Amino acid sequence: MAHDKTEQDEKVVATNRKAFHDYAIQEKLEAGIALVGTEVKALREGRANLRDSFASVDRGQVVLHHCHISPYSHGNIMNHEPLRPRVLLLHRKEIRKLIGQTQQKGLTLVPLRIYFTPGGLAKVELALARGKREYDRRETIKQREAGREMERAMKGGRKGKSSR
Repeated sequence: MAHDKTEQDEKVVATNRKAFHDYAIQEKLEAGIALVGTEVKALREGRANLRDSFASVDRGQVVLHHCHISPYSHGNIMNHEPLRPRVLLLHRKEIRKLIGQTQQKGLTLVPLRIYFTPGGLAKVELALARGKREYDRRETIKQREAGREMERAMKGGRKGKSSR
């Protein structure tokens, strides 16, 4: 009996909810993170923040910037620096593809969430995204409100019919 990979198996540490507001997500991909020991322990405690973080391709490596991982609570003087740039682990083919899309199409690499796989590996879900303009954000809010109104109307309509 094969066990399908589901999101319930993953322990999500941090999500970047602001990314869905500020960017139009085009494509998602998964990357590993090169971490030091106290960073892993701090992540297991859930002490990470992805707000204002981004990834870039520097000298053939994908690097995560401004990802805040708080110092480990039981760490000593050798604790890690909270905002240090962290190398993301991707295949060369994936990195070449990202270089092309970020330079030519004007897309940005945005981390959406950090999580642990069932095997205990820390991963980052990256998104190739295009920045939204102010009017795009307003349009998204209008569409969400219209969807809620339709749901309310559908819900209200069903209640009326079932009570007869």
